[in-house]
Amino acid sequence: MLNEPIPLKKRRPRRVIFWILGILIVIGAIGAFAAYKLFFSGSSRSERWLDYWNWRQDPDKVAEFVIEPGIRCDDSAFAFPTRGVIFGLWDESYRVGHRHQGLDIFPGTGPGVTPVYAAHAGYLRRLADWKSTVIIRISEDPLQPNRQIWTYYTHMADEEGNSFISEEFPPGATEVWVEAGTFLGYVGNYSGNAVNPTGVHLHISIVKDDGEGTFTNELDINNTYDPTPYFNLPVDYNENPDDFPVCAGTLTVEDWDLVPNNE
Repeated sequence: MLNEPIPLKKRRPRRVIFWILGILIVIGAIGAFAAYKLFFSGSSRSERWLDYWNWRQDPDKVAEFVIEPGIRCDDSAFAFPTRGVIFGLWDESYRVGHRHQGLDIFPGTGPGVTPVYAAHAGYLRRLADWKSTVIIRISEDPLQPNRQIWTYYTHMADEEGNSFISEEFPPGATEVWVEAGTFLGYVGNYSGNAVNPTGVHLHISIVKDDGEGTFTNELDINNTYDPTPYFNLPVDYNENPDDFPVCAGTLTVEDWDLVPNNE
């Protein structure tokens, strides 16, 4: 008489186990990223940035903090270059090891809608490969006339790199004189990576001269100046980590030839 085989316990297919492991890894990665954003991102610790998501749904929620183009606070050296709310401040950290070099001004519109103007007169330059950026040389710093400074404006293109810069300033433009209030282009969301565009905003910074007549690398905060005294606004993150910058003094408005939104 033949012995019948002992029935073996069915094994779970390896493919199912691999799927489960894959799902757990993805969930873990998402959780780690969320923890990083919550505990290590500088912007997540700011009360101001906590309002960003509400503002994305309804820009009117922070309407009291909107600054208009051409506004000066207590006869500030620079006039405000666009319409919007300042979310990103100088020396704020958006990620580990990062120090923000300027101001991020969010208009609450889509890309290519809100105009940008020169905050101060100077000589405009646009390098041949700059899709979204111009820089203006100010031969005499209005706060320290013995030195030269540069004002840097960027993100004036869509996510694909289609430029919103005024046709008056084509690639390669050099030493083009512009008055304060000159129309430069429109606010965009160009980041250099179409898959991961930035939010629609204008980034403006005040860049140091290298001592030989050209600008230094704007990506290094040590090559920039704190914009606070130039705008008379509390835009140094170290002094104002949470509040929206607004003028605490007297407002004046420049008589600029403003252009309408490009809608």
